[in-house]
Amino acid sequence: MKRISAGLVGVCLLVAACSDDGGSTSDTTAAPTTAAAAETTAAPETTEPAAPELSIEAQARLDELNGGAARPECEFLNDGLAADSGCLVPYPSDWFTVADSATATGKRVALPDVLSNADGITMDMTEWNRNDGFSPNSPMLVYLAGLDAEASALPMWTDIGASLADDSPIVLVDMTSGDRIALWAEMDAHAVDEADRLLTIRPAISLPEGHTFAIGLRGLVDADGGALPVDPDFELYRAGAVTTSDWFESRRADMDATLAAVTDAGDGNAADFQMAWSFTVASADSIAGRMLHIRDDALTQLGDSAPAYTVTAVTPNSSDNIALQVEGTFTVPNYLTGDGGPGNAFNYASDAVDSLPEQNGTVEAGFVCNISVATMEGTEPAHLVQYGHGLLGSNDEINAGNVRAMSNEHNVVHCATKWAGMSEDDIGNAAATLGNFSTFDTMADRMQQGFLNQIILGRLMTRPGGLGDDPNFQRPDGTPLIDTSHLDYDGNSQGGIMGMALAALSPDIERAVLGVPGMNYSLLLPRSVDFDTYEAIMQPAYPNDADRTVIFAIVQMLWDRGE
Repeated sequence: MKRISAGLVGVCLLVAACSDDGGSTSDTTAAPTTAAAAETTAAPETTEPAAPELSIEAQARLDELNGGAARPECEFLNDGLAADSGCLVPYPSDWFTVADSATATGKRVALPDVLSNADGITMDMTEWNRNDGFSPNSPMLVYLAGLDAEASALPMWTDIGASLADDSPIVLVDMTSGDRIALWAEMDAHAVDEADRLLTIRPAISLPEGHTFAIGLRGLVDADGGALPVDPDFELYRAGAVTTSDWFESRRADMDATLAAVTDAGDGNAADFQMAWSFTVASADSIAGRMLHIRDDALTQLGDSAPAYTVTAVTPNSSDNIALQVEGTFTVPNYLTGDGGPGNAFNYASDAVDSLPEQNGTVEAGFVCNISVATMEGTEPAHLVQYGHGLLGSNDEINAGNVRAMSNEHNVVHCATKWAGMSEDDIGNAAATLGNFSTFDTMADRMQQGFLNQIILGRLMTRPGGLGDDPNFQRPDGTPLIDTSHLDYDGNSQGGIMGMALAALSPDIERAVLGVPGMNYSLLLPRSVDFDTYEAIMQPAYPNDADRTVIFAIVQMLWDRGE
């Protein structure tokens, strides 16, 4: 092209010169025109594109792939972690998805069964693989041997804003919207052995459902300031080294898009990145669809009436500030197998991945309500507040001194039910699950039944035929002790965590107070002193530190359905 342009410029200059002296003829213009034409039509020079410069390790890997290396079951961009969980990092990753046109994301999770406990029982991923993406609250986990987090200037929780800088060592991009996502990073503080220590990257927000994200890492160094080595497979993608491997090339477009996203978001180029991958967050329907289905099905059956209930105990002056305590049970549609008790999972209509829970009879859930002295002696109907208890606790938590005092000081009647799936009744199943996480769906599913129990309790508190019509909630002259036109919620600790979801799910709760909550469990439990007792059960069953960290990240996919 440069030679063609020069020829044309020469013709133009010659024509201009002839025009100046008035001697333009066909003879004087023919020669340069013919020469220019000849130069223009000459065959273009062609050169083979230069082969990318590769490290010895990447060249050896290229030879393996061209020699027919088999498709790995594991994520292959991050070797070096010897534990079972080494198969799953970096996590989460779209490598562990398959195409599924029936889902909102067009994908379906396909995590392999590779995590085993000390007894050799492998974690069955069937329930996780119903999802069409990963958790919006998932930490991103990667193994980087020798990484010095401080020397690499990783964005820490004390300066989350640094993660949005153009030169941030970690770049997280919403590929659906193009937005940068704030984050912080930390080395796993629980790992005893450096060989099992993962880098944990946490998004500072709940990631939007159904979106795909690219994450890239660069400028990572060891304690001596030396750059960390690049995984050979990633180097081949980064360098654009084409192979004859169909399965390796099937990821090419995704890796190219990932590198483009993280490169465009900062001030570097693709060659700067030492690791990058992408993952897709599950759709809203995949996460909440089961809970919304059982809620809507149960409320359709109930209509605008209260559920059937039975008062089982009435205790006058049960404690300070409380004039009357009323206990009983109420009937709730059961969507779990068996009797709906601890250890039971959803009663699915079929084994299909998109199957929804079907009703399996009913269960009787307990409730307790406290009517304060001030309410009993006053003239105004009390404000109704539904109470949510703490970690693996009980509805009896409304008997705590601060809750009783609030009832009496503010003319409030508190009512509560145990949070099925996460109450004292479920401690045995929780302990069993900590030894074999294949059964974690029994906790997550019963927790959703627990949300339904809470919603139906709200109907018992506010609807015709419920507590407002019960003589125990009326004065001797028949005037009401409670105002059934409004319902609010108050929950602490676990009741604060799950109270946010209940406030969203309940059609009746108008306002919610969430006391000392922590979102989400995969973030909360490793930091909670309350988890020490339960970790003492989990650690012998899953003795590897990296395995436990990855398990927390994976189970968040099922906790999301209730959180």
